[in-house]
Amino acid sequence: MKTSNDIRDAFVDFFARHDHEVVPSSPLVPHSDPTLLFVNAGMVQFKNVFTGLETRPYARAVTAQKCVRAGGKHNDLDNVGYTTRHHTFFEMLGNFSFGDYFKDVAIELAWTLITKEFQIPADRLWITVYHTDDEAFDLWRRIAGLPQDRVIRVATSDNFWSMGDTGPCGPCTEIFYDHGPEIPGDPPGGSRECGDRFVEIWNLVFTQYDQTGPDERVPLAHPSVDTGMGLERLAAVLQGVHDNYDTDIFRSLILASAEVTGSPPNGEHAVSHRVVADHLRAVCFLIADGVLPSNEGRGYVLRRIMRRGMRHVHMLGCQEPAMYRLIPTLVAQMGQPYPELIRAQPLITETLKLEETRFKQTLDRGLKLLEEEMAKLAPSAALPGEVAFKLYDTFGFPIDLTEDVLRAEGRGVDKAGFESAMERQRAEARASWVGSGGAATETVWLEMRERVGATEFLGYDTEVAEGEIVAILKDDEQVERIAAGESAAVVTNQTPFYGEAGGQVGDTGVIFTGEGAEFAVDDTKKHVGDVQVHLGRLNAGVLKLHDIVEMRVEGERRRKLRANHSATHLMHEALRRHLGKHVAQKGSLVAPDRLRFDFSHPKAVTGEEIRAIEAAVNERIRRNGEVVTHFMVPDDAIAAGALALFGEKYGEEVRVVNMGGDQGERFSVEFCGGTHVRRTGDIGLFKIVAESAVAAGVRRIEALSGAAAVDHMEEQDRRLREAAAVLKVAPGDVPERVAALAGERKRLERELAEARRELASGARGPAEAPPFKEVGGVKYAARRLDGVPPKELKPMADEIKKQIGSGVVAIVTATDGKASLVVAVTDDLTARLDAVEFVRAGAHALGGKGGGGRPDMAQAGGPDAAAADKALAAIEEALAAKAKAA
Repeated sequence: MKTSNDIRDAFVDFFARHDHEVVPSSPLVPHSDPTLLFVNAGMVQFKNVFTGLETRPYARAVTAQKCVRAGGKHNDLDNVGYTTRHHTFFEMLGNFSFGDYFKDVAIELAWTLITKEFQIPADRLWITVYHTDDEAFDLWRRIAGLPQDRVIRVATSDNFWSMGDTGPCGPCTEIFYDHGPEIPGDPPGGSRECGDRFVEIWNLVFTQYDQTGPDERVPLAHPSVDTGMGLERLAAVLQGVHDNYDTDIFRSLILASAEVTGSPPNGEHAVSHRVVADHLRAVCFLIADGVLPSNEGRGYVLRRIMRRGMRHVHMLGCQEPAMYRLIPTLVAQMGQPYPELIRAQPLITETLKLEETRFKQTLDRGLKLLEEEMAKLAPSAALPGEVAFKLYDTFGFPIDLTEDVLRAEGRGVDKAGFESAMERQRAEARASWVGSGGAATETVWLEMRERVGATEFLGYDTEVAEGEIVAILKDDEQVERIAAGESAAVVTNQTPFYGEAGGQVGDTGVIFTGEGAEFAVDDTKKHVGDVQVHLGRLNAGVLKLHDIVEMRVEGERRRKLRANHSATHLMHEALRRHLGKHVAQKGSLVAPDRLRFDFSHPKAVTGEEIRAIEAAVNERIRRNGEVVTHFMVPDDAIAAGALALFGEKYGEEVRVVNMGGDQGERFSVEFCGGTHVRRTGDIGLFKIVAESAVAAGVRRIEALSGAAAVDHMEEQDRRLREAAAVLKVAPGDVPERVAALAGERKRLERELAEARRELASGARGPAEAPPFKEVGGVKYAARRLDGVPPKELKPMADEIKKQIGSGVVAIVTATDGKASLVVAVTDDLTARLDAVEFVRAGAHALGGKGGGGRPDMAQAGGPDAAAADKALAAIEEALAAKAKAA
C-alpha cells in the first residue's frame, strides 16, 4: 500500500521529471494575499505571478501546499468529524504553468499520472468541463479515450474560476473517481450529485481570459494552468478506502487518540476521534507557522479549533489534558516532509498543554450553564444569542463550539442575537484582523520592484554611500521631482540605510546632492521584501529622479541599534538555555534607546531566572568574541543548528549571524538580516529592566544595553543611597531595614485592626453606648466607624455577631469621601432575613447601586459619605418592615 508520504513524493517527482520547479509549501499565514486569513489553496503563493505583478525564474512549478479552511469564506470547521472528506487542515498537490503549456499538456500530464503512475482504472474516472469549453471536451475524448457520456458539460460557476469581479479567469475541468455502486450518489450533474459515490479528486483551472467588465472578457496573451488535488482524497482512492479518515495518517492519529483516551476508535466515539485527529493537525501546523492562540484574528481561529478538539477529548472521558500527547505520532508521520513540525515540537507541546489545562478549568462550568439554559427552552427552540455570547465572553466558548454541543440536542443558536451582543460589547475585536503582507502586495511597490529592481543594501559594511535615485513617491503617486518643504518617499538603487524589519527600527540620516539638495530621512521602510524606502522631508534645494546622491546614516543612533540587536540575540539564547528549548521569539523591538523581546513561555520568569539570564548575557559580552555572519542555504543553516523564526518564508539564501561563542563553541546562531556589532564587547553592558505577560503563553522582557544600561544602574544606585540616608543605615543594610519596617507596620496594622474590632463590638469605649437595639423583636447592632479600611468591615461584623448571639449587624465607614457598608445576619435568622436585601437598602441611601454577597454577609458602597447615618437608618427601616411583615 502506498502511504500518504509515498503519494506526495510520487506526485512531486512526476512533475519534477517533466521540468517543473519543485517549490516548497508556503507558510499557512499568507505573505502574498492580505485578503486571506490562512492559505487555503495551492495557488495562493503564486497569486502575484498569475496577475503579472511578479515574475519567477521558472515557468512551471509543482507544490505540496499546506492549507487550512477554518475561517472566512472557506470554513469547513462545522462539518469536520461528521463527513468523510471535510478537514480543517489538508494538503493540496498542484502543478502550475505560468504562460508555458496549456490545456493539451495539462490534460495529458494529469491523465498519465493518474492512470499510469498511480494505475487508477480508467473506467472508474469521470470528467467535467465547463459547458462552453469545447476544446477541453475534445481533448479529454482524444487523450483519455473516454466515451462521450463520461465527459460531462457543467454550466454552473463551479466549473468556471475567477479571482474577482475583474481580472484573470477561466474554465475548469474536474476529475472524479467512482467509489462503486454500493455507495449512494449520482455522477456530477445528477439528481443525487451530493452523494459520496463520485468524489472529485483533481481540479484543473485554465486561466485564459481577463475579465475587464461585467459582460466583457478578453483572451490573455499568456494563458496559464493552476491545478489542485487533495492528497487526503487521493490517498483514500489509492489505499482502497472510501473514507479519508481510514487513510494511514488519520488512522494512526485515531488509534493514538483511542489509546490515550482509553475509548474504542470506532462506534459511538468515532466522530470525536475524527475531530481530535483532524484538529490536532491544524493546530500543530498553525503553531509551527507562527500562530499562537488569542482572542483576535488568526489566534482566535486557532483557539476555536483547539477548544473544539479539547471538548471532544472531554467527551471521550479524559479528565486530564490529552491532545498534546498525540503530537509525537503526528511528528513521526509528517515531520520528514514538513521539518518545521520537528523544530516547533517543544513550542507546540507547551502551547497545547497550557491551553488544554486552562480550558479544562472552564469547560465544566460552561457546559453546566449551557445545560441549565437548555432546560429552560421549549423542545427544539434555539439558544438565545445573549446566552451564546455569555458562553463566549465568560467561558471562552467559540460560537461553533456551542453549536457543536447543541447539534446533539437538535437545537441551533440565535446567531443574530449573538452577533448583536458581539457588536455591542466587542466590536473592536471583530475588526481587529487587518490581513497580512501589508504593503508587500500594494500594486505601486510591486510595479516599482519589477521596474527598478531590488535595492542593494550596503549598510553591513558602511554608514556612508553614494546612489542613484530611481523613484520618488509623493502622496502615493510617482513624481519626477520634489521641492524644498515637500515630504516624500525616495528609493535609490543602493543604500546604507536599513529598512525596518525583524523588529529593528529603520535608520535615520540625510541624503544630499552636490547641487545643495538636502533630504532629511526620518525613517526607512522595507517594501516587497527588498526595496528600501527612505521617508522624510526635503529641507533645501530640488531632488530629481536619477540624481546621484550621497547618503549618510546617523552614526550614533546606528551604533546603539547594533548593540541592542546583538544583545537581543544573546538574550534569546540565554532564555532557551535557562527556561527551555520551547522558548521561541514571538515579536521584538530593537530601538536605539531600548530593546523588547516577546517569547513563548507558559509562566512568569522568576527573579532568580532573570538574574541568571542577565549574568549569562554579560558573561558572553565580556568574552568579546567576534560576531561572524555568512550566507547559507536555509536547509543547510537549519541542519547546522541555526534558529529560524516559525512561519517566516525565506529565499534561496539566508544570512546567518553567529555570536557569543569562542574556541569552536556555538552559542547564538540565528537567521537575521539586521545590523550587529563587530564584537560582543561592543555591547558594553546588558540589563533587564522589566518582565511581564503579553498574552496567554507569551512573556515580554524589556532591557537596556551600553550607556543606557549604565545610566539605569547609576540611577538605581542613587536612589538606593537616598533611601539609605532616609533610613539612616548603610546602603547594604537597606533591605534588612525595610523588611524590619514592613514587619513593624504589619504588627501595628494587626493591633489597630484588633482595636477597631473591639471598639465595634463594644468591648472598649463608653459604658453607656448600647451594643444593640431591638427592631421588631430582632437585635440590630449599627456602627459608624469612619476611617476604617473597607477590608476590615467583615471581620468586625463577625465579631459583633458573636457578641449579640442572634440579630443583624450593620457597619458603615467613610473614607476619602466614599462610603463602604457591610450587613451581617446570624445563621439562625437567614431563613427569613437576607443580608443582601438590607445592604442594597443602605447602598441606595449612599447613592450607590446594587450590592451583593450571601444571606449571612453582604457588602456594598456608595459615593455619598455624608449619608453614612442615613444608610444605617435605611437598614433599620428595612429590618422593621421585614419583621412586621413576618
